[in-house]
Amino acid sequence: MSESVPESWRDALDPVLAAPEARRLGGWLRAEEDAGKVIYPPRGSRLKALELTPLDRVKVVILGQDPYHGPGQAHGLSFSVPQGVKQPPSLVNILKELEADLGITRPDHGNLERWARQGVLLLNNALTVEAGQAGSHQMRGWEEITDAAVAAVAQGDKPSVFILWGSHAQKKAQRIAALNSGRHLVIRSPHPSPLSAHRGFFGSRPFSKANAFLEANGRGAVDWNP
Repeated sequence: MSESVPESWRDALDPVLAAPEARRLGGWLRAEEDAGKVIYPPRGSRLKALELTPLDRVKVVILGQDPYHGPGQAHGLSFSVPQGVKQPPSLVNILKELEADLGITRPDHGNLERWARQGVLLLNNALTVEAGQAGSHQMRGWEEITDAAVAAVAQGDKPSVFILWGSHAQKKAQRIAALNSGRHLVIRSPHPSPLSAHRGFFGSRPFSKANAFLEANGRGAVDWNP
């Protein structure tokens, strides 16, 4: 891989990055780009979730599936888009639930970097995608890397919150139960996509539940204003 792993994550990720799968992933990504394919997010921002949220500061993990595949949308954080980019439908629903849960007025942007800097790890399962091809980089080697990141949080001794939206995130986090020992809070609900949000995502109140747990365990609430 051409991306540099942030210092706080290296002990957790170095073993998997040294494995053949990671080397194959790096070679495959270079070949795809050399062939003229457009890959999102651009180089330099693919590990942004890890850069903005050091391992020892993680309070909450929100798992996504893969980056947005439209121009200008993906910038390395699950569900987030850069300032000035239209909010995608799933993010619109997340912000609607945030308003219903905590009374935070929906912002005019979709940039969630402020969450990340407070300890909310906005991690996708695969960290790249081909333009216009949703899910195109699944099962190419990213999963081992992001599994290791999730496991590093779950194995930590600081109580954290895992917010799992949809079956894909819930399957991704199966190892949490084995590593948990009761330290962490796991919040499950349907995905915020328009196809499933009305099946139980709306009204699930993940933000207030996360803060109540964090405060009860001495970690301090997240200010969820984006």
